[in-house]
Amino acid sequence: MEHYLLKEECYDIIGCCMEVHNHLGTGFSEIVYKDALEYELRKNHIPYAREVRYQVRYKDIVLPHEFFADFVVFDTIILESKCVSEIANAHYDQLINYLAVSGMEVGLIVNFKPSKLQYKRVILTR
Repeated sequence: MEHYLLKEECYDIIGCCMEVHNHLGTGFSEIVYKDALEYELRKNHIPYAREVRYQVRYKDIVLPHEFFADFVVFDTIILESKCVSEIANAHYDQLINYLAVSGMEVGLIVNFKPSKLQYKRVILTR
């Protein structure tokens, strides 16, 4: 049997995203979905932090550019929410960068724009 890293946690997060998408449907801006998602995470007693800041270290300095992950859930999963026609390679690249600077291995990209919720699980192997 294949090991599925953080399976139950991802399942719980995607369930909250589906609840938001089923209730709101399409057509709202990304911030509306984030606000509703925050409500669902809190309602389901899922620990999270929103707009988590990450700095990039280069050699002996911290670079001036910072990353802000939409959510860090269960202290182990970065959740990026989108409201775009399709999840693009640039969205994967963004999540890979967040995983790299955070030291986390699992990320989720969730897209609320399509008529059916789109989500992708991303694993950063070290």
